[in-house]
Amino acid sequence: MNDKQKKPQKLKARLPRGFVDRSAADLRAVNEMTAKIREVYEHYGFDPVETPLLEYTDALGKFLPDSDRPNEGVFSLQDDDEQWMSLRYDLTAPLARHVAENFNEIQLPYRTYRAGYVFRNEKPGPGRFRQFMQFDADTVGAPGVQADAEMCMMMSDTLEALGIKRGDYVIRVNNRKVLDGVLEAIGLGGDDKAGQRLNVLRAIDKLDKFGPEGVRLLLGEGRKDESGDFTKGAKLNDDQIEKVLFFVGIKDYAESAVRLAELVAGTEKGAEGVEELNFIGALVTSAGYQSDRIKIDPSVVRGLEYYTGPVYEAELLFDVTNEKGEKVVFGSVGGGGRYDGLVSRFMGQPVPATGFSIGVSRLMTALKNLGKLGQQDIIAPVLVTVMDGDVDAMGRYQRLTQELRAAGIRAEMFQGNWKKFGNQLKYADRRGCPIAIIQGGDERAEGVVQIKDLIEGKRLSGEIEDNTTWREARVAQETVPEADLVAKVKEILVAQAEDRKRAANAQ
Repeated sequence: MNDKQKKPQKLKARLPRGFVDRSAADLRAVNEMTAKIREVYEHYGFDPVETPLLEYTDALGKFLPDSDRPNEGVFSLQDDDEQWMSLRYDLTAPLARHVAENFNEIQLPYRTYRAGYVFRNEKPGPGRFRQFMQFDADTVGAPGVQADAEMCMMMSDTLEALGIKRGDYVIRVNNRKVLDGVLEAIGLGGDDKAGQRLNVLRAIDKLDKFGPEGVRLLLGEGRKDESGDFTKGAKLNDDQIEKVLFFVGIKDYAESAVRLAELVAGTEKGAEGVEELNFIGALVTSAGYQSDRIKIDPSVVRGLEYYTGPVYEAELLFDVTNEKGEKVVFGSVGGGGRYDGLVSRFMGQPVPATGFSIGVSRLMTALKNLGKLGQQDIIAPVLVTVMDGDVDAMGRYQRLTQELRAAGIRAEMFQGNWKKFGNQLKYADRRGCPIAIIQGGDERAEGVVQIKDLIEGKRLSGEIEDNTTWREARVAQETVPEADLVAKVKEILVAQAEDRKRAANAQ
């Protein structure tokens, strides 16, 4: 028997499926984007709030524990008191819980925004992640659709603040009451038709993907895709199908409003929905938002679970190339609507609410496609090198570093193995540092530092072929008094920025 202890196996580093590590460039892009979104929301009078990542599962509303664990789309765990908690799958349900719990302290209407990660326990795929960021804005306690109209205007202003031009986006608006009125008018009212209504709504939601003929099949007997898979349809008759397709096919709402009103005549919800759409249209037009920015569009179907009135969607209209090399319209980057029943679940009384959510990661991809994000000049830090490791020398190096930082210059003192000086310059090169500060014992005794322009030095090393040209070129390294360090570093950084600007303009 071998008494020697077995060598422990090395742990394999692996990222969970559906999750991603985010680089410095991505994080900076998100911060840049969310700062612009936040500025628009603040101008509209909205205030921030934050809710935790975990909520009691029953508070989320859509998912409830089964016999083992609530795994229908959420990540869950059981607390020591045997209550189920789940990672939030959106930011709306936690807000509803927050409002209900703090109802007596909150000033209504409550206008708030928040950004944060949400989690979906779903099968991951290309561009489909289990963790992603949303940025929401909501108004709670405002029953009139003027609050919905304002949300649409704020979405429009947000996209424009991010650099998306008019004509490259549209905010599309519909009303769930109109949808319900159409369904009731074709004989799908009542609780016994709930399943069929859901199938119709799901079919309508595929309009962008399959077109009118594909939706026609899904409203009827069903549709077979290219692989041969068959999706059962809603089994409507021809007359019912024509009325639904008329509704979702409306391109010019003003021209079709009379016929739509006739279609839902006799249905209380449908008539209310048409009136609310007309009101929203009038409000946004009065405020200067024409149909090229905010458009009434009956094909919008959102939130089969909890939307109760107006629904809206922000769609980007420009083309991008997908993973198959095909040109496709970018599509939706966010949306929302009225959810009057969500807070009421906790309150036992009506609490009207409306809001929208931006998909941060998807919108960030769109902005990068447009060249509107990640264009900021992020300069790597100036590197203060280390020549000696005694306390006095280290203290001087740290002081020089702090002086640069105090002047608003990004700087770091080398923290690796300082005894191999060549490795410090290799580190600076890999890091993209613009400048290296060097001070050995002789320089320290004289109270001076050497400043090495690493960007200019790299350029000169590739271009200069003789000593005469080298002497005539801008010096890549010079010695200055310690007192002049900050001023000289700033001068070099300004010169480098001008060089980058000239190079960019020459392209």
